[in-house]
Amino acid sequence: MGILSGTRIFSASTETPSANATPQHPVIPALRSGHQIVQRLSPQKQFLSMVMKPFRNLVVVAIGLALALGAAAPAPAGVIEDFKNPPREFSVMPFWFWNDDLKDEELIRQIADFETHGVYGFVIHPRIGLPDDIGWMSPRMIHHMRVAIEEAARRKMYVVLYDEGMYPSGSSSGQVVARNPHHAARGLAKIDVAPGETPRLEEGWKLVATLDRTNGQRVAVVERPSGGVIRGLRYLGEGPGQVKEETPPAGDILNPEAVASFMELVYDRFAKEFGSYFGTTILGVFTDEPDMLGRSPARGMVRGNAALFGQINRILGYDFKPFLADLWYADRLDSARRRAQYLRAVNICLEETYYRQLSEWCAKHRLALTGHPAGSMDLGTQRYFQIPGQDLVWRYVEPGSKALAGEHSTMAKCASSAMLHLGRRRNANELYGAYGHNLTYDEMQWLASWCFVRGQNLLYPHAFYYSIRGARFDERPPDVGPHAAWWEQYRTYADYCRRLSWLNTDSRQVCELAILGDAAWLPDESARICFQHQRDFNYLEVRHLWENANIGSGGVELSGMAYRAVILDGLSYLPDKALPLLEKLARSGRLILWKGSPSASTLKGAQVAGTPEELVAAIDKLVKPDIILQPASESIRYRHVVKGGRDFYILFNEESGAVTTKIDLSVNGQRQWLNPFTGDTSDASAVEPVVFQPHELKVLGVGKQP
Repeated sequence: MGILSGTRIFSASTETPSANATPQHPVIPALRSGHQIVQRLSPQKQFLSMVMKPFRNLVVVAIGLALALGAAAPAPAGVIEDFKNPPREFSVMPFWFWNDDLKDEELIRQIADFETHGVYGFVIHPRIGLPDDIGWMSPRMIHHMRVAIEEAARRKMYVVLYDEGMYPSGSSSGQVVARNPHHAARGLAKIDVAPGETPRLEEGWKLVATLDRTNGQRVAVVERPSGGVIRGLRYLGEGPGQVKEETPPAGDILNPEAVASFMELVYDRFAKEFGSYFGTTILGVFTDEPDMLGRSPARGMVRGNAALFGQINRILGYDFKPFLADLWYADRLDSARRRAQYLRAVNICLEETYYRQLSEWCAKHRLALTGHPAGSMDLGTQRYFQIPGQDLVWRYVEPGSKALAGEHSTMAKCASSAMLHLGRRRNANELYGAYGHNLTYDEMQWLASWCFVRGQNLLYPHAFYYSIRGARFDERPPDVGPHAAWWEQYRTYADYCRRLSWLNTDSRQVCELAILGDAAWLPDESARICFQHQRDFNYLEVRHLWENANIGSGGVELSGMAYRAVILDGLSYLPDKALPLLEKLARSGRLILWKGSPSASTLKGAQVAGTPEELVAAIDKLVKPDIILQPASESIRYRHVVKGGRDFYILFNEESGAVTTKIDLSVNGQRQWLNPFTGDTSDASAVEPVVFQPHELKVLGVGKQP
């Protein structure tokens, strides 16, 4: 969501704002707490305070904010007071499925119901089930959007606009291709050919290369339409056993002209219709898992096009065309490595052709680009989100082994790490989608806690359904809002999320350990060991090493974080620019190799760990443990932040068994429990054991008691 409701940031050297001071722009980032003074604005002056730190060549237009009112730095007592009742900006922001014949009075009634249950914002999400006369960006749809936005403004609630008629984003519900058929999604395909044979190309296909394989066979590589689609807004059949959806063609998001057409159809239209609400009621635009090929592409298609090869070769540092057959065949010992390098490069190309364009537009229009990329490990694309985000759906993560293993277990740290290293203020997760009708209230709360202890601070619950009529009830269920059995107790959950979102925002994380990741790949094995032994970490994308990090004898410094230890775990490809910097870290003793590395022979001085015990010992040689449990427990996760001059520990029993343990901390001071469900506080003992019930999250404050 990315706002600072009711606050304004000044430099720490400024006690009160000058009447002539230059106002803070909504998308220019505030400094982190500990380096800032936070001032309270009147509720009428609440405004967007975006989370973006200027990055290379990003267009940022300075727009004034209202002058701040009130006192200077808040006393510690204000921290506890705000924890009890945080500003509305920290509310959950559910996907609101508009999935039936919409009526103004019903939209207004549902918004009022949201507010009554502690929900102070929503994502307008046109969804499958709309009637023919509420087409994507049609006059009726724009009318209903305006009704909802105006009602939200009247109630001092917030709105995020969704940029597509269903998903994945980038086609404007097929309108991009309707405008220009050449803007349909494209990709690479292979045609096996005999010696001397010329490949037969269909209309719209382009020959990229013809290659001799190592086994003597030949293959032609062509660029062609992928045939990919997106999900549409209308049912073509709704009867029992006859549910069928329309499937508009996907747009070519690797083609800058197609992306420009998409933005004109959607983003420019949003500005024309609702621009007066930008930066106040409307906080951002949600782009949803853009897919280069679209859904259900032709079999064997690979992402990319002929026009990208110059850029791909620059990223890789060599000409990839001779290795194109490796995208389909394992003819060489290094075919898998080459294929991974290519896919990484294409992902970086997508950053420039798609995400960068949307990001710059949002910055110029006082909005945040929010949403999430297609992959759970897509760390690189996050650099163009003002609110980095991820997508916790399809039971990707559940209590048990999936919480710590596999690509999806990395997603929350992916987004929160991007927030920190890119200087953003918020990071988000769209969660609960397609978890099924069997999702329980305990699971819903557990998943939120799983996100919070990993540093996330904005939740987009998927979803609140306008209607559950007919086929809508079973469309990516469940409804986690008004139609759920727990709706009458939803405020308790909503307030819990609001408090923890607030705690994870404008606070300084205490963490001195990083795990190296790539643009589209993150290690999960070393991460699991760190989680289980309470050694908190962030993922560090390798490009930061040469782009904007400071590498010295003390480790890595980046965006206010100082990492005294860096783990290299399983990266199959290290760009040439990274090697001398990793060698420098190794020489200073700050690099830890988990189970070796292909580059181990050149990384002299690095510590090597082959077992969990060795990894923890290597970390502890460089980073003093922040928390020690006696007896030890692999069930407890933690996050340590400093806010308002006080230390706070988020402690989460992620497992299904109770845990009793004594908590030793690296910081001293009076301890206080903060109840995230009620906001109440109570004294905490530094010597008595603490009992964690299964799946229980606790907040422990340490410092001078107010």
